[in-house]
Amino acid sequence: MEKTKAILVVSFGTSYEDTRKKTIDAIEADIAAAYPQYRIYRAWTSKMIMAKLLKRDGVKINNVTEAMEQMAADGITHVIVQPTHVINGIENDLMKEDALAFRDRFASIRFGTPMLTSEQDNQLTIDAVASEFSFLAPDELLVLMGHGTTHFANSVYAALDYTFKDRGFENIYLGTVEAYPSMETLLKGIKKHHPRKVHLAPFMIVAGDHAKNDMNGSDPDSWRSQIEAAGYKTECHLKGLGEYPAIRKLFISHLQEAMKEE
Repeated sequence: MEKTKAILVVSFGTSYEDTRKKTIDAIEADIAAAYPQYRIYRAWTSKMIMAKLLKRDGVKINNVTEAMEQMAADGITHVIVQPTHVINGIENDLMKEDALAFRDRFASIRFGTPMLTSEQDNQLTIDAVASEFSFLAPDELLVLMGHGTTHFANSVYAALDYTFKDRGFENIYLGTVEAYPSMETLLKGIKKHHPRKVHLAPFMIVAGDHAKNDMNGSDPDSWRSQIEAAGYKTECHLKGLGEYPAIRKLFISHLQEAMKEE
């Protein structure tokens, strides 16, 4: 049977091949294995990253508009768009806008939701992180670096930070690079605990530029440098959320929800 149904997996993107293989590629491979009757397409939303890849490696990645054009040209009739975004923020809003501009070209366009959409998503994500860092000693802290946004959806980060504590994970903190909770807030919490060691990990799908530089960089402004300057020993874990099998499963469950609408 000719596959006229497709899943478009939309990611922010990364210019780091090592983390892309373990995260975005792994999510797409799991989706392809779960839905063999669908054709799988890829689109990224970061213009900067796509331009960098094209210039540096000669690799062309489609944006959402180009991917929708490609699917229409390939004779696809039914599309499900599954973002690998963490929250329902700016990137997700723009992605929907771009895809819906093609509503006249397809019999149906439906959307799966980002990682943190429902309360159940929040709880499953907390479980995934807690299980990944189950080795944390009582006198150690885990600080997670989220991206952060000016979009109102940013409140999810503070809510999740609170929920970790509410669930009994007093030594897990979630902050953001670009919004609230900021490093200033995190340092207050760290000082209150006075831990023997602080573990740092990205709360992003890929362990890309933010993880390698803003979190683990040698620059005095990096999170690692700031925590060490406050007198604490650190250890960085460059593992994106896309590497967690439980998170990949979460995206597949969001796809299943979208498919029920058929």
